[in-house]
Amino acid sequence: MSAPSTETDKQRRLRARLAELIAAMSPGEPLPAERDLARELGVARMTLRRAVDGLVADAMLVRRQGAGTFVAPAKVAHRLAANSFSADMRSRGLRPGSRTLRSGRGPAGVMLAALLEVPTGTPVLHVRRLRLADDEPMAVEDLHVPADLVPGLSGADLENRSYYELLAERYGHRIASGTQTAEAALTGAEDAAVLGVDPGSPAFCFERTCRVDGGRVAEFVRSIYRGDRYRIMADIFPS
Repeated sequence: MSAPSTETDKQRRLRARLAELIAAMSPGEPLPAERDLARELGVARMTLRRAVDGLVADAMLVRRQGAGTFVAPAKVAHRLAANSFSADMRSRGLRPGSRTLRSGRGPAGVMLAALLEVPTGTPVLHVRRLRLADDEPMAVEDLHVPADLVPGLSGADLENRSYYELLAERYGHRIASGTQTAEAALTGAEDAAVLGVDPGSPAFCFERTCRVDGGRVAEFVRSIYRGDRYRIMADIFPS
């Protein structure tokens, strides 16, 4: 947590006391009413409000319009590796889930065909899913798969199911390798509405292609992860 250099000792003490209070609370728990909290801490409500604003900016608290101020959800740490969402969440002690928002088949355009290494116009299955961790929105995902690789697969099949597991169990294709990129992003209006955050909120954008045994590209996925719930980790090895 970084404090502005213009803070007085009194303001720093107030932020520290609020940080101690937050540390003793559970993620998602509401902050006490402003009037009561100001009285307990012995400060003016305006002073308290400025301190809370700073903790919101530090992502320790979140405001929900019409509901109040809450302790921010704990962030999920993610090591840089091409792994399935379901496996990643399970490895962190969270229950993965997904809800299909829409799905359909259509011809691949030039860019998508190049990513999937198929001719332009090849039928492609597109499934848009909301990915959940312990029933809370974590990411919104757009999955693109060559339709002939997964005949009969539908968006309904992917409701609360791992694509990689279905790919192996139903079609006999196992993921052999993958390439993933990650970059900082801001949520657009449509993604923000699905994720339950404000438009323009910080996010991570992941794009991934994976190949199955035999070398064929089995997917192109673009995912937007909530920046307030997700953290990226990388291992460092001395050279």
